[in-house]
Amino acid sequence: VQLQASGGGLVQAGDSLRLSCAASGRTFSGSVMGWFRQAPGKEREFVASITSSGSINYAHSVEDRFTVSRDNAKNTVYLQMYMLKPEDTAVYYCAVGYGYNRPIRSPTLYDDWGKGTLVTVSS
Repeated sequence: VQLQASGGGLVQAGDSLRLSCAASGRTFSGSVMGWFRQAPGKEREFVASITSSGSINYAHSVEDRFTVSRDNAKNTVYLQMYMLKPEDTAVYYCAVGYGYNRPIRSPTLYDDWGKGTLVTVSS
């Protein structure tokens, strides 16, 4: 499957932003979708994960500010980000894992990845 993330940009601290990730090339249902991010000089870290049935898991650092959702009919997953902080600055990636019915936090269990979209939060 091909994944295309979009919606990144430059915002100020406290602003909101919504990322989208459109999947094509394979059925979207029955898969787990994940959002990860990688800041300069840091390792890629888990942000959020959602199954096709809507089970969700968040990283502790974003659980009160970010909302993940998916539209299976549109093969699209979203990451709504509120109250953005400078430390949220990173390249955000979406990923898909096949055959899982629970949220997945480990990046090694995902099968396909998008190219990422840059989110920059200024103070």
